[in-house]
Amino acid sequence: MTDAPNLLGAYVRARRELVTPEQAGLPVLGTRRVPGLRREEVAMLAGISADYYLRLEQGRDRNPSVQVLESLARVLLLDENATAYLLGLAGPGTGRPRRRRRARGETVPPGIAQLVATLPLPAVVEGRYFDVLAVNALATALSPRLTVGANRLRDTFLDPAEQALHPDWENAGAGMVAGFRRSVGTDADDPRVIDLIGELCLASPEFSRLWARHDVAACEGAAKCLDHPQVGRLRLHRERLGVSGTAGQTLVVYHPDPGSDSAEKLALLASAAHTA
Repeated sequence: MTDAPNLLGAYVRARRELVTPEQAGLPVLGTRRVPGLRREEVAMLAGISADYYLRLEQGRDRNPSVQVLESLARVLLLDENATAYLLGLAGPGTGRPRRRRRARGETVPPGIAQLVATLPLPAVVEGRYFDVLAVNALATALSPRLTVGANRLRDTFLDPAEQALHPDWENAGAGMVAGFRRSVGTDADDPRVIDLIGELCLASPEFSRLWARHDVAACEGAAKCLDHPQVGRLRLHRERLGVSGTAGQTLVVYHPDPGSDSAEKLALLASAAHTA
């Protein structure tokens, strides 16, 4: 046995509890005492023994083959991102004690910082922990929480004003949690991850619930609606671009459809930000 966190077991257990028998193509007979699939059902569908699957969940076996993991991913209905995360959990060294990592500072490349400052659109650089590393005035006008040193995950779940900005706050929060898990990967011993997740689990029941689901997803570009307290409803496109030469930094830019009502409102915010 090892004292290392049982990341693989926790993940497959959380995911099997979210898959219904109907989704797995199994008949429902009698009363079920557990949510989702039973361990023996997962094992049967994956083509492995129930005892072996139990050892995986309990952390007594932490080095399954790629074939076993891919079979589990199929049974647990994992998409490409979630499957990659599952394979990473069982990568080299998973079953050995890890050295405690030191949280590393993140520095924005000078050229990217200059680009953010000069862009005529709301622009932010987020780090791998979803910290705000660089931001321009128009982004701060869009949300006052967008300031250097703020954390997007913390503000989304702990700041009522930030929640009010998002009419689809529940979906936005769920997507952010899934994106954060993908961003930090399997670094469960990273002190920054430990501190941030611990703080949010204690302070936000909704974050704690979402974190326990073990959802994994890429944070991608999408259309976003915002309820701004000064100019009202805005519909903007959010683009997310990886910053080359960094360990997980992302340039986030918001832009409206040309000639739209949202473009006019964003211009008003830009004018106010320029004269402030």
